[in-house]
Amino acid sequence: MLLSMSIELHHLRGFLALADEKHFTRAAKRMNVSQPTLSRNIRRLEELLGRRLLERTTRHVTLTPAGESLYDRLHVLLPQLEAALRPESDDDTFRVGFAWGFPTGWPQEVIGDFEAETGASVQVHRHDAKLAGVDRGDADVAILRGRLKAPGMEVVTLLHERRVAAVSTRSELAGRDEISWGEIADQQLVLNEVSGTTDLADWPTEHRPGVSVVCNNFDEWLEAVAANKGMGVVPEFVGRQHIHSFVSFLAIPDGPSVPLNLVYPAHGGHPLIPRFVAMAQAAVAGFTEMKAGID
Repeated sequence: MLLSMSIELHHLRGFLALADEKHFTRAAKRMNVSQPTLSRNIRRLEELLGRRLLERTTRHVTLTPAGESLYDRLHVLLPQLEAALRPESDDDTFRVGFAWGFPTGWPQEVIGDFEAETGASVQVHRHDAKLAGVDRGDADVAILRGRLKAPGMEVVTLLHERRVAAVSTRSELAGRDEISWGEIADQQLVLNEVSGTTDLADWPTEHRPGVSVVCNNFDEWLEAVAANKGMGVVPEFVGRQHIHSFVSFLAIPDGPSVPLNLVYPAHGGHPLIPRFVAMAQAAVAGFTEMKAGID
């Protein structure tokens, strides 16, 4: 027990970063430390706790059962501790995080009405992380896509978006209007494993795509698709934005939809979270009804 008193916050932050990233180099970059420093901190944490937290190979990092147990607890407790230690600001700021592809339409309406009603200032921040900083106390609520595993978090699904396939204009598929979900399983995918919405588990085990490139953010993903290194699958709104002159989009009539969620701490979050969530739900319902009327 006395040894645990020597554990410092940077040990715990490093462990959480490594557990999230599953990769020493990316975790060290996220922590703004060198890889050897992160390795020493993790070894020191294991020594102080007296148990192995990670299984290391040359390419992958996985959590041991003890590591999984520690992660599940720290994932909730550490952000709360850091929030309690953070100096209070004179300004009442409400922080909205997102990983990529901030929606247009209803969020802007909600933010304007929310600021006018509550007097709080809303700040929108992009975080290249699975939970867009809401799990680390860097955001009060996050707007995230996909089916999420978020211990200690509430996940409220606002709507579901259809998917489209992204291909290079040099691809033999570029001339098509659509592609089936089963056909995609015969292709090579570019995957954004940090903030993307597509996972191989979306296809049956016996018929899944190959993976040609693994990326850490949307921009890397987009350039890999444009370079014809593989195809990608994204929510439909991306295809409507004409984001790259060397990328074309194909409809996927039978593709599974992507949930768009609000994610926030289950306990100890900003007191204005319930109001923001209620306003977002009302705004999305209004936009959905309006779109249905137009269609």
